[in-house]
Amino acid sequence: MGAVVLKAGARLKSAVCETQIMVLRVPPVALEIGCGGHPMMALAETPAAGLVLNAAFAGPTLTGKRYVDADETMEFLCTKGGAGALSVNGVGLAVKQAKALPSSD
Repeated sequence: MGAVVLKAGARLKSAVCETQIMVLRVPPVALEIGCGGHPMMALAETPAAGLVLNAAFAGPTLTGKRYVDADETMEFLCTKGGAGALSVNGVGLAVKQAKALPSSD
């Protein structure tokens, strides 16, 4: 798929594992969303034969978790987990941490 401009609601799948995501928030610029070291693709696309998981981008994606970049300007929801780690333009994403609730003293 390469670098493309995505909109919220877009759904992508990995070319090397079972991971599927939904785009929740992205800036209006061309981005390369990756999983397992390879660009993700539209759900209807067929992955190229012979692709394997890149060990540098191995790590499970967890169903139902939100993944964000370091500045939290981008957010993705994992709709189906897999063995590849998510990345944007080659930089890994992290699971979004829950915000602490204020105490009710």
